[in-house]
Amino acid sequence: MSIFKEIYKEIKKYDKIVIARHQRVDPDALASELALKQLILNTFPNKKVYAVGVGASKFRYMGQLDKLTDDMYKNSLLIVLDTPDKKRVDIDDLDKFEKTIKIDHHPFVEKFCDIEYIDEDASSTCEIILEFIYNTKFNLDIRSAELLFQGVVSDTNRFTTINTSSKTFDLIKRLIDETNIDFSSLYDNLYARPLSEIRLEGYIAQNLIVTENGLGYIKLTDDVIREFSVDSASPGNMINNFNYINEILVWAFVSEDKKNNIKRITIRSRGPKINDVASKHNGGGHERASGARVETFEEADILLKELDDLCKTYRSEKNEN
Repeated sequence: MSIFKEIYKEIKKYDKIVIARHQRVDPDALASELALKQLILNTFPNKKVYAVGVGASKFRYMGQLDKLTDDMYKNSLLIVLDTPDKKRVDIDDLDKFEKTIKIDHHPFVEKFCDIEYIDEDASSTCEIILEFIYNTKFNLDIRSAELLFQGVVSDTNRFTTINTSSKTFDLIKRLIDETNIDFSSLYDNLYARPLSEIRLEGYIAQNLIVTENGLGYIKLTDDVIREFSVDSASPGNMINNFNYINEILVWAFVSEDKKNNIKRITIRSRGPKINDVASKHNGGGHERASGARVETFEEADILLKELDDLCKTYRSEKNEN
């Protein structure tokens, strides 16, 4: 039995299913969560299915989340999406569920579910859900198709990331052929931004520090973030717009979150493997797209130094070859 059929069998077995994903939700995590909920309801309309976790106002167009209640744990199946480790799941008390399943595309960190399917070669969790659909008997509707398309587009940065493969394009082609979604209009919500973020992006471009080893970085204090009328998550939303700069191999945005007393760090790479550095600082992710959280700017400086050393080593090894 394939892993998809095994997971489908478990879904068929349970009358109550809770779907969760990682903290600080992004479009791939939210789209896969909401789409899977709808797919299950399309196929098994008598089941109770809940998509839970803390949402984000900028992704409200994707749909509403359910509030987790105590009665959802009993005799229930939990499906965790797009999350490599237990501490990052956006709900507590995972052990209270009767059965747990993980579906993810991040590099393996730890096993915390009864059944786990990890495909590190997949571009996104939404891509895995598409493959799941085409290997089982899920009934695909237009809204779920739109969500899955948006999730793949977002996590591949419009099909430009290293994990975008021919399989990604094959699955997206099949999705469009079978549902006839108006895919061009789906970019609007994904990429529309307020003027305040555009102005902040200009500030970052003007003040980005670039080292001789190819690390680009900026540290944004709470004063700067408030000056542009954005929140501490906003810098991370624009980091992909700084790709393809000749002088930069790795770039990192550090933003102060005074409300939670942390410094958010979003990191991207055009070569060096950055997730090992991120994992040392309460973070992780992919080899070329990671994030971290630290408590002080001093620790942020340590992380930036490690990234700079990483760039130096990478360039040295490239020159030797």
